[in-house]
Amino acid sequence: MNGALPSTRTGMESGGSADDCHVLVVGYGPVGQFLSLLLARRGWRVTVTERQPHPYPLPRAVAFDAQAARVLAAAGLRAELGAIGEPSPDYMVVNGTGRTLLRIGLSPGDEHRWPDSTSMYQPRLEAALTEHGERCASLRVLRGQEALRLVARASHVEVGLRDTGSGAGRTVRARWVVGCDGAGSFVRTAMGASLTDYGFSHDWMACDVVPHHPEEFPACNVQYADPARPRVAVSAGPGRRRWEFMRLAGESAEEFAGVAKAWDLLSLFGVTPANATLVRHAVYTFAARVANRWRRGRVLLAGDAAHQMPPFAGQGMCSGIGDAANLAWKLDLILAGCADENLMDSYEAERAPQARQTVEMSTQLGRIICVTDPAAAAERDRALLARATPATSGKSTSGHGTDAVPGQAMDGRFAHHLSDGAPGRGTGRRVPEVRLGAVGSPEPRMEILGQDFVLLALGVPEALLEAGLAERLRDRSVRLVQVLPAGAAPTVSKEWESVADAGGFLRAWLDGMGARAALIRPDFQVFGVGSDRAETSEVVRELLERVRVPHAGAL
Repeated sequence: MNGALPSTRTGMESGGSADDCHVLVVGYGPVGQFLSLLLARRGWRVTVTERQPHPYPLPRAVAFDAQAARVLAAAGLRAELGAIGEPSPDYMVVNGTGRTLLRIGLSPGDEHRWPDSTSMYQPRLEAALTEHGERCASLRVLRGQEALRLVARASHVEVGLRDTGSGAGRTVRARWVVGCDGAGSFVRTAMGASLTDYGFSHDWMACDVVPHHPEEFPACNVQYADPARPRVAVSAGPGRRRWEFMRLAGESAEEFAGVAKAWDLLSLFGVTPANATLVRHAVYTFAARVANRWRRGRVLLAGDAAHQMPPFAGQGMCSGIGDAANLAWKLDLILAGCADENLMDSYEAERAPQARQTVEMSTQLGRIICVTDPAAAAERDRALLARATPATSGKSTSGHGTDAVPGQAMDGRFAHHLSDGAPGRGTGRRVPEVRLGAVGSPEPRMEILGQDFVLLALGVPEALLEAGLAERLRDRSVRLVQVLPAGAAPTVSKEWESVADAGGFLRAWLDGMGARAALIRPDFQVFGVGSDRAETSEVVRELLERVRVPHAGAL
């Protein structure tokens, strides 16, 4: 677990070459950047291979959600996130006459919580991730190197690379390989994985625009379900906007891709060369697909290599960030000798169902928006308007109203299970965003969660654990945290930290589960909860059985 074995993290094994590493990440988009940063921050030797010689300078994704913000902040990017983006307005779907068919309220966040959705400028996010990665001595990025060959050995994986400029070859050996190499993933093909296609795909043109006077084009988040031309208008970071347009049946693909067509379509929104700069226009074809397997031995998939989804829910990059957050701490445990390789079975078991649900949700939204038959659109409008409720047509706080992890499967997940094999209480939930402050100080202590395992306990923590368990948890770098009401006096303890629960949100969350303690994973998900000494100790013992004390020579 992080920081435990710096002496063993200098190479794969005695006599290793310069091209040996613990983890090879193929692809250096946001998902590959984030995963490599998480691993390098934990001290592992990480090599990244990226076939593009230079960073892509233009945006693709335009938003990330509260959970992505949370894990990015925990990885050290808290200070940068405000400059990268701004809170997204409410999500709206309107028909061809401008009538609202669907409205989802999005919380703008506050001093304690991230916005439900943040509209962002992707190149700034990638630049921030790159900058943080450059601070990690154990992270090496090989640009202009394309992965062409992958051979699995008993103890490692060999990947053959080719310099895209000179054609020179080299081989990198790694304990683990993670393919973050996008929709056309070489790694996915090499490991023999196929894609399940949901059969929903269309061509769209994306136009990224910088208005000369941004106030003339207020921030928006609108899907126009207009059968005459389905289109989208969204914010794309401070001072930036994106408009997207669907290619209609019978339209020439070549003509549709031209800059003249871009300006013609933008004129629907009053955007012209006189009042805006067209930074980028590109035609893309979205797809709805999920890989049928995410792991083969020491080779794994993440991000678009594992799943591709229509853009209408803004979850493509977010899902990949979630993959990386799930993978990083599991690879850390395995590499440190704290867990067996079968821990990685839980990666696909946890992430694939969530990806499938997100793809299905995005596809459902797309099928609403992409209707071009007027009669079918009219029938759609009648159906949506008839079932409109305050929850869908009015204000809500969708991102903070639930702590359930969407699509989370219970089978195979790394969590507490009861004696009959059923999942324990609280598993499959995510600890809510709360302001955990230093006791007796107004300064927040947001860093408590999102790094290691954390045992949160209300009241007198010693009363919730059997003798000796606290010490065994600390041997595994599990943080022991006593949660006190705001204004309470700090507790003096050699084993337990004390934090103040400003607002009482964490206590209310635990009370809602009938719990006095919760064991939280590094990705903010609940391993298990306990209401008394016996139940809490049972949860802790299960973690102790599955996570060993790190020891020298593990590699």
